[in-house]
Amino acid sequence: MTENQHGGSLFQQAFDEVAADVKPVLDGNESYRRWRILDRLSEPDRVLGFTVRWTNDKGEVEQNRAWRVQYCNALGPYKGGLRFHPSVNEDTLRFLGFEQCFKNALTGLPMGGGKGGSDFNPKGRSEHEIMRFCHAFMDEYHRYGGEDIDVPAGDIGVGGREVGFLFGRWLRLTSRHTATLTGRSLEQFGIKGRTEATGYGTVEFARLMLDTKDETLEGKRVLISGAGNVAQYAAERSIELGAQVLTLSNSEGTAHFPEGLTQSMLETIQDARNQGRRLKDIAGDLDGMKFEASSKPWGTACDVALPCATQNELDGDEAKTLLDNGCTAIAEGANMPSTTEAVHLFREKKVLYGPGKAANAGGVAVSGLEMAQAAQRIPWTREQTIDKLYDIMRTIHDQCAEHGGSGDAIDYVKGANIAGFRRVADSLITGGVG
Repeated sequence: MTENQHGGSLFQQAFDEVAADVKPVLDGNESYRRWRILDRLSEPDRVLGFTVRWTNDKGEVEQNRAWRVQYCNALGPYKGGLRFHPSVNEDTLRFLGFEQCFKNALTGLPMGGGKGGSDFNPKGRSEHEIMRFCHAFMDEYHRYGGEDIDVPAGDIGVGGREVGFLFGRWLRLTSRHTATLTGRSLEQFGIKGRTEATGYGTVEFARLMLDTKDETLEGKRVLISGAGNVAQYAAERSIELGAQVLTLSNSEGTAHFPEGLTQSMLETIQDARNQGRRLKDIAGDLDGMKFEASSKPWGTACDVALPCATQNELDGDEAKTLLDNGCTAIAEGANMPSTTEAVHLFREKKVLYGPGKAANAGGVAVSGLEMAQAAQRIPWTREQTIDKLYDIMRTIHDQCAEHGGSGDAIDYVKGANIAGFRRVADSLITGGVG
């Protein structure tokens, strides 16, 4: 089991939060109690575990553990990313799959919840090694997936290259050119705008929260954690809206931009990352950037924080520091990046706080649109995708506001949990048991 800050599992952390928020809903709805909805959602439909055996460049056989958690398909095919990282285990994927159920429900699209991955680490591997691993992974997984059954996408360690290799193998095994994987390249009939979707959607959710206070992002000091796809596009969109982005980060430390990150600087960082260079490697070459090893962004004074790295990266002490330094809005670009103590503090102080299941739903929303594009065999323009993304983010925001209070005290966590739970619960009741 993967332990959270209390020594409990990540899944238990996520489940306990949802259970606490939906208790009044359960108390007031006899059908939810009679059909034991919360109990049913405490376990996934199934957990598929398998071993992936593959050959490295030295001709040596290696093996990794892999899983696919098919959590709940009441609303549609299981939908959720694949994660390739040494930290991946069953508990992490159960937590992510559970969260994915409610995130997908909030989008209003016909998608159930699932998550998968492997403890394979793509860092330091050659392209051919990554290709062979992806092919071996798909050899094991393909019998459990399909556009109407289970539709994976990318996540940490699984980008466009990996999705391409996975889909290529799926096509070879099945001869079916279907939407069984999303996040594909445009050459594989992926959708324009998918790369930007999670980061752009997170910033849009922050913008919508600020709008309830008659504020905008223009001139706001923004801290961003992470340096991958989500963080980079959250930075890009923040810059477009006139914000001053002060940080990016990775596991080695934090990049500071005292005068603000510019689009030109961001493009340099993106190019360097595509060449395999990390933030610390760029610091000496880029004017206006300072790298502080073994540090996090959260000690820098700011107005808005966008945690876009990984789960439980922002703890209670760091949350207090953020608030003491003037932060009034937090939107999560990662899945559950704030610990339980941090979440309690944000909610207690009634700051604007958008949890990951709402604020980072833009990625899976556009994956749902990619499934529609593939079914229609008609390409969408980038403008169509981004416009629809923002429409969906507004729908998610409005659902959270409706169920989480109004005015000066919108509890977006409560709103997201109740709105997502109701949609899944109503569908489960409609389908019956057995």
